[in-house]
Amino acid sequence: MTTLPLIKNFDKFFVGYEDMFDRISQNTTNYPPYNIIRADANSYIIEMALAGFDKTNVEVTLEGSKLTVKGTAPEKDESVKIFNGLALRPFTRVFNVSDDIKVTNAEMLNGLLKVTLEREVPETHIKKIEVK
Repeated sequence: MTTLPLIKNFDKFFVGYEDMFDRISQNTTNYPPYNIIRADANSYIIEMALAGFDKTNVEVTLEGSKLTVKGTAPEKDESVKIFNGLALRPFTRVFNVSDDIKVTNAEMLNGLLKVTLEREVPETHIKKIEVK
């Protein structure tokens, strides 16, 4: 089990939560950078900075409560490149989302991927019950 240094000291208080700490300590990479924006009470937008990628190199999937964004490195002609400043490496970024969250849109514009998420709020029907 890999644990964060601070969490390691609290292991005796968190019996049975080892897998949660492993999930927290995984995926600590900062690539690619992203923002999570709350658009309103029931919708969110995840923005990812993907300079050099296009929509053919990016895959967005929602399986259960896991939203996964995968990127494959675009093929470039290395013979003409003088300096390599863009990190065009493959990546996988996983977000844990609520079961009632659905992806409504994913678009790539000027190197910025925007994934729009909506919470499906069930309609509440008030049924009047006759008292006898």
